[in-house]
Amino acid sequence: MNIPDGIPTKLDAEETDNVRLFRDATPSVAFITNKQLIQSRYSLDATEVPVGAGTGFVWDDKGHVVTNFHVVKGANQLAVTFQGDSKTYEAKLLGYDEDKDVAVLKVDKPDTRPIPLGKSSTLLVGQKVFAIGNPFGLDHTLTTGIVSGLGRELPSGNTGRPILGVIQTDAAINPGNSGGPLLDSRGRLIGVNTAIYSPSGASAGVGFALPVDNVKGIVEQIIQFGRVTRPVLGLVLAPDGALQQLIGENGRNAGVLVLGVPEGGPAARAGIVGTIRDTLRGDITLGDIIVRFNETEVKNSSDLYRALDMAQVGQDVKLTVRRGGAVVTVDVKLGEKVTKFDA
Repeated sequence: MNIPDGIPTKLDAEETDNVRLFRDATPSVAFITNKQLIQSRYSLDATEVPVGAGTGFVWDDKGHVVTNFHVVKGANQLAVTFQGDSKTYEAKLLGYDEDKDVAVLKVDKPDTRPIPLGKSSTLLVGQKVFAIGNPFGLDHTLTTGIVSGLGRELPSGNTGRPILGVIQTDAAINPGNSGGPLLDSRGRLIGVNTAIYSPSGASAGVGFALPVDNVKGIVEQIIQFGRVTRPVLGLVLAPDGALQQLIGENGRNAGVLVLGVPEGGPAARAGIVGTIRDTLRGDITLGDIIVRFNETEVKNSSDLYRALDMAQVGQDVKLTVRRGGAVVTVDVKLGEKVTKFDA
């Protein structure tokens, strides 16, 4: 085995491989600083200050950098630095998908080197993984572990919409790791580190990463079109648990209550009925309760969103709803939700 220059020969084969993986990957990992304008309480002056930091990684040789949307949310300016480069680069936000917590930046850096793509569909529990990021602002940190679970469901911290197929890992992920790459043992990208499960906010051995197979389509849409499209019904839904509060225990997992139906949307055109409140008396007339999406039973909003994620814009679907004492089937042509960033 050829030992890279500077690596002591006393390292065993596994350690040597780990060092090589880190050396190869870190030039493609970015440290991202989110700067926002903060207005003084005592004057009209606004000062641009760092309010958060995270990690990103180079997607291609055209200067596109991928990260989590929550890392860059609300930024007036984004500053990006790379290991071994003393220069700080200003990044432009090309677009994002807040439902799936993915954002794409553009950096004017000519020698960017992408991380090679792997596949998340072939991952196995027990497989070794590596996470690179900037936890607590510490420059380029490597942690390692295994895939400890697959097919997890994680609510988006931005919209609450469920993210499906999430990778669970015990590789330490801490604040600042968000948006960084999760790599397999060959240094290929298999996920985007996005969250931890911890009452204290520090790593407790359960971290989550967005699967690269899902991220790939989102990133390609943003780079090509500057936006992400997703099918929508055009509804305002009541929070899960609202039915139980309104009608008692029979409302538990009894479907999703429609609160509002915006005019001109797909659901409005199909005749879906929203909830009405008498402003004088305070009486509430329940709207439609969605219990089935095509052949899929709907017990809560996660069931509905999962079904929507499998559908296409413009598709004709059948919603089964409880309306008063009757069960009604309504045909709806799905509309298009466009997430677009206008610079």
